[in-house]
Amino acid sequence: MSDIVLELKGINKVFGQGDTRVQALDNVSFSVKRGEFLLIVGSSGSGKSTLLNMIGLLDRPSSGQVMIDGKNTTKLSDSKISEFRNSKLGFIFQFSNLMADLTILENVLLPRNIQRSDQNAYREATDLLKAVGLESQMNKRANKVSGGQAQRAAIARGLVNHPTIVLADEPTGNLDSVTAETIVQLMKSMAKKLNQTFIIVTHDRLQFGEVDRVITIKDGRAFEGEDMPPKMELTV
Repeated sequence: MSDIVLELKGINKVFGQGDTRVQALDNVSFSVKRGEFLLIVGSSGSGKSTLLNMIGLLDRPSSGQVMIDGKNTTKLSDSKISEFRNSKLGFIFQFSNLMADLTILENVLLPRNIQRSDQNAYREATDLLKAVGLESQMNKRANKVSGGQAQRAAIARGLVNHPTIVLADEPTGNLDSVTAETIVQLMKSMAKKLNQTFIIVTHDRLQFGEVDRVITIKDGRAFEGEDMPPKMELTV
């Protein structure tokens, strides 16, 4: 098994044409190792959310390759890319996006139901809910728990398919500072315990403290670290 779980090769993303043409990503290339806890930071409009969409296979690049577990995903059909996404990627969003009429446990099981993988699903989902501190809440409806508890459930849901990569888009953006700190520490703990790769997009760099790596996005280009000279392009 390769140590590299993600490799971006010359990713460009262009929206519009002519006078409305916008280069959202400009020749972005970097790789990510298994188990890394990596932040993607940048100001509003920098291209960081577009980059997350490329990695999450929610959109296709205009050119370049997105390699996940050695697979060139840009060659996959729409149906195959959906199947690949569900098996290889877990998602955590700013809002937990739980189904209000389902229990916490049922929400966590959703990705396994989509994948039609019932083997050990219940046990693994309950184990994850115990690990994130929701053992006593798992049979409550999702609209009956706090925002912090809902985000804990979202982390468990993101992990239930044993994804290669968990992608988190502003996962603390809707939480108060104390709850946000708890969620950050929980994600770090799960990353270490499971050797799980996390890629997190955030505008609040300081909230995450010490991490393995930081990729800064500026004007659609990627730089290693947080204080790179503006003309120095990232090479990994």
